[in-house]
Amino acid sequence: MRALPKYRRTVELALLTILLLATRIACRSHYLYDVDSVNFALGLRRFDPSAHQPHPPAYFLYVCLGHIANIFFRDVNTALVAIAIAASCGGLLMIHLLTDNWFGRRAALFAGLIFVFSPLVWFHGTVALIYAVEAFFSALAGYLSWRIYRGSENLVVPSAVIVGVAAGFRPSFLLFLGPLLAFSARRFGRERVLVAIGACALTLAAWFFPMIAVSGGFHAYWSSLVSLWRIAPAKQTVFNSNPAISLARVVSVAGIYVLCFGCAALLTFRKTAAVRSLDRQTKIFIWLWIGPGLLFFTLIFLRFVNSGYLLVISPPVFAWLGLRASEWYDGLRYPRNAKITLLAACVMINSLIFLFAPVYSSWTAVRRFEAELTGVLQAIPRAASPADTMIVGFDSHFLGYRHAGYYLPGWYTAQYPQVRLTVGNRIFAMEHGDTHLTEKLPSACFGNFLFFPLPSDDAEYGAYMDRIRARFPKGTLRTVKVGGREFTMGAATDLALLFPANDTARGCVRPR
Repeated sequence: MRALPKYRRTVELALLTILLLATRIACRSHYLYDVDSVNFALGLRRFDPSAHQPHPPAYFLYVCLGHIANIFFRDVNTALVAIAIAASCGGLLMIHLLTDNWFGRRAALFAGLIFVFSPLVWFHGTVALIYAVEAFFSALAGYLSWRIYRGSENLVVPSAVIVGVAAGFRPSFLLFLGPLLAFSARRFGRERVLVAIGACALTLAAWFFPMIAVSGGFHAYWSSLVSLWRIAPAKQTVFNSNPAISLARVVSVAGIYVLCFGCAALLTFRKTAAVRSLDRQTKIFIWLWIGPGLLFFTLIFLRFVNSGYLLVISPPVFAWLGLRASEWYDGLRYPRNAKITLLAACVMINSLIFLFAPVYSSWTAVRRFEAELTGVLQAIPRAASPADTMIVGFDSHFLGYRHAGYYLPGWYTAQYPQVRLTVGNRIFAMEHGDTHLTEKLPSACFGNFLFFPLPSDDAEYGAYMDRIRARFPKGTLRTVKVGGREFTMGAATDLALLFPANDTARGCVRPR
């Protein structure tokens, strides 16, 4: 096929970028959606990983970038969403360049279309989460590593610096993309690899030591990281969990793959001459890009609600599917108008998946959450007073204690359950929009407590609340209905049923 003029390629990329911007801005979230989003926002107020502001490993450079963005937007959620949109644009550019380099401009156009209308990528370009940024860095580092692999020795040090910077946004990036860079640079000899390692190490040191300083020292930072690892990921690896959990991770990976690529996932097993002609070293390069992350998420830790994790290994898959899509489209024996209609239908299906699929990452789910959060925030002050009532929230991604503490800063908010840290059992508590860890709650300072309601449309959450209520003797709890919403309340003296170490006899003392 005759090569497209350069200006045509530029126009195509510009149109794809405009499409991306329009779809993300139109569907952007207006509240901090996920518990991690709230943690990031709290980190902009006071950086303290031990208090999960943000949660370990702390994402230091992401928080720094959030500070800069917030200068312009004056709203933390808007600032972080703007970063996600900008990163999505960068990811689109790099995936387009990568695919063009591998398979040509026609495949690059289709890879860009798949990226723009990927339901999962679309979602992560509208919420205050870091995964769109990680996908951008993966595409950038992977593309540069490919150029190095093909002989661009002058890119070795800049690529090493980029990997080091990306690790400042999300430290696991070093584990997932570091091997790819080392593999690419090895062709220039051991000395060049050592230079790359040195450049990466200096870059890591440039952000790591300032992060440790503001975290309260290495011991405080490391203890918080180890504690978080023990709470969840360490208990669910293939080495120490039952086979059902490991099987669930495999199923989750498959489900996330479909959620990410939508209609294009059907092209996965379509054979193409270009892919079959790839040499062995190129195939090794691609698997080194995908392999470390895929192994980690399959064997160590992944839940469906964390589906954004897989975006770090998605760029080469977008390129593969772009090639398959272009050959599928060009091979259709239909009139041009019919082919365009069929392509538009695929775009529409992906858009409908993002808009209405019954998953946490759909536009409908985000809007439903925002409507429910708004209703709860309006009703709680009518149900009780912060002077007399403590809020007890739950460790939930949505409508958890973090949302309560962030959006109701005048209330004292505690998380159930308490967590086992390296220093012992502690309770996460929030007041005035800040977090502290305490052994005992100031129950004597309040007459009542109120459960911050979990999402009302989830049967699993409903069953969990039933188990929590069952911990209290019959007649102990009461229900207050305000604005069509029901809130469960109880006497603060009964909080010992949830927090056994709690003591109300010592008087009103606010632990810090």
